[in-house]
Amino acid sequence: MTDPSPTHADLPLPDYDHLPLASLVQRVRTLDGAGVRQVLAYERAHGDRLPVTEALEQRLGELDGGAGPSGGSPLGATPEKAGQPAAPRDETMATDAPPNNPPSQGDPTNPAQPRT
Repeated sequence: MTDPSPTHADLPLPDYDHLPLASLVQRVRTLDGAGVRQVLAYERAHGDRLPVTEALEQRLGELDGGAGPSGGSPLGATPEKAGQPAAPRDETMATDAPPNNPPSQGDPTNPAQPRT
């Protein structure tokens, strides 16, 4: 009988399901071989997205080839998540467009209009 796939709670990247591919690749660099294997097993059992599995397999190959985990934390800041919304604008701020003059054609009250 094969080992069951890891659950989301077992992953070394708690926000794994919400990371875009580029952020995932950077976060996985902080993991050791066991951590990458765990994430790869989870991905194959749940999403099995080709770009993700290829990135994880490539990183696993780098680790097996002698590379080490990079510094940093897999729980680091998430710039891909939006921050708080901006404060609402003050009602006293000017929002009207500057006044402009209407075109001279078709306006009989405009002095630039020739009279017949």
